[in-house]
Amino acid sequence: MAFESDKTMFEIYRETTYAMEYRVVYFTELQDHNKEHEINRAMAGEHFCDGFIRDFEKDKAKAVIESLLGRMNGGESLTPEDITRELGEHAA
Repeated sequence: MAFESDKTMFEIYRETTYAMEYRVVYFTELQDHNKEHEINRAMAGEHFCDGFIRDFEKDKAKAVIESLLGRMNGGESLTPEDITRELGEHAA
């Protein structure tokens, strides 16, 4: 049984280094061994959008996010609202 509280927090950010690529971090999945590194990496980047995805069928939501990142890193201009719309029922 899935509960409304079963969700994963994420942030999409853009690196400020040479590559300037969009990346995602799933904060509620971080473990002690990678938490500090991943949070510092996201904090050093430019915030693009954040939110929650439902844990029910989370793999499908992650596939949508990866597809969107690929499109943005390929040069397509998307807005945070586009991200929310594309996530559809996967957004919490």
